[in-house]
Amino acid sequence: MKAINRDILKLAVPSILANITVPIVGMVDIAVAGHLDTNAATMIGGIAIGTMLFDLLYWNFGFLRVGTGGLTAQAFGRGDRKECARIFTRSIGIALVCALALIAIQWVFVKAAFLVVDCTPEVRELASRYFFIRIWAAPATLGLMAFKGWFIGMQDSVSPMITDLMVNGMNVLMSFVLALGVKAVGYEGMGFAGIAAGTVAAQYSGLLTAIILLLAKYLRNTLSQLDLQDMKEVFKGAETRRFFVMNTDLFVRSLCFIAIYIGFTVISARYGDLLLAVSSIMMKLLMIFSYFTDGFAYAGEAMTGRYIGEKNGLMLRQTVKWTFVWSMSIALLFMVIYQFAGVALLRMMTSDPAVVEASREYLPWLLLMPVIGCAAFTWDGIYIGATASKAIRNSMLWAVVAFAGVWFIGISCLGLSSVPVADALPDALPGATRYGRIAMHILMAAYFAHLLARTVYLSARYRREVGCQGA
Repeated sequence: MKAINRDILKLAVPSILANITVPIVGMVDIAVAGHLDTNAATMIGGIAIGTMLFDLLYWNFGFLRVGTGGLTAQAFGRGDRKECARIFTRSIGIALVCALALIAIQWVFVKAAFLVVDCTPEVRELASRYFFIRIWAAPATLGLMAFKGWFIGMQDSVSPMITDLMVNGMNVLMSFVLALGVKAVGYEGMGFAGIAAGTVAAQYSGLLTAIILLLAKYLRNTLSQLDLQDMKEVFKGAETRRFFVMNTDLFVRSLCFIAIYIGFTVISARYGDLLLAVSSIMMKLLMIFSYFTDGFAYAGEAMTGRYIGEKNGLMLRQTVKWTFVWSMSIALLFMVIYQFAGVALLRMMTSDPAVVEASREYLPWLLLMPVIGCAAFTWDGIYIGATASKAIRNSMLWAVVAFAGVWFIGISCLGLSSVPVADALPDALPGATRYGRIAMHILMAAYFAHLLARTVYLSARYRREVGCQGA
């Protein structure tokens, strides 16, 4: 028991340390944008929309990390270092091809995106400028996804931690330097464009770091196992077909994620700026704990794949058990935090009294998130390690059905009720109607329904999809 917990923590803690630096980068980018011009709102809007465009773009390629991690972990468990090297080469090759394709279609993507993304002409111009600079980091960004998945599959969470810290640290530094300049040396900076350029520089710094770590740790014992003939045949054979089939399932999963998260934002925007702000803050608060839970999901992924590769059913079951013990402990911790520090967290996110007051009504939803969310995220890691991609895909398809079903049934019932659509409540919450406030509760219920659907489906399929593989 001590050994398996030590292994879980050895894999989880570095991932958690790297994850908690992620929100700092977003805050710094917004802070830099807010100090560039008197029209800070437009600058911040440009960053927000530009970043959203990349979220839409890169979420579709999450399979490069997820698929690579599970397959590598199983090859590692079998002791097949040559196959580990093949998986890495295959994943990096696909990442570079995809990156070149994104660069080639960048203009088409932006034109198509702004057909559905509504913003002012000023914000659109800034977001486009941001996008057309940052897109040149695509080879590094997609390459790093492949590196991270492979490192985790090799039971190595220190290398991706070092890489992530380099990326995030350089992003903060270069955004400041390139955007605001360095007066001591007479450099005036690039202004708004410097924020995007800083991200590009950070991504390539991270890629260089990952390459150095790869060569230092794995050149002799893994990569050297490939010869020229192996390199020529890396995209042939049954394992390659398995790689592409799995990644097709994971691509569908990514599309489902996008549908839910974009749907959440688009729906909340219907009910005015106040409730849109509330929904954005609630989503950020809901996801704070995921930076911790994801560390244990990565540990579960790496160790599940390893023990399936070793055909060690006992250790597989112990991995699943103790990964859940750790992740649910995180859930209980965050339930306490949300219960006693919920209002303080709201005030940390905004100083606007109206937004804080409107958000207080939805704080009880935060207490549900850790329990349901931790289970869903942890199962994802375990199933990824087991390369059970069809089950992962199907769980997300059911999640979309649950989200849409709860929303449409709930809003239809609200429409049949006696609550007027334009019934404003001027005393407490100007700008929010009673109808809109109830609709936001329905939207929150729909979001939790998608998490519950994932948890229930993956729990029910565990023995058939994962447990049987350790025999």
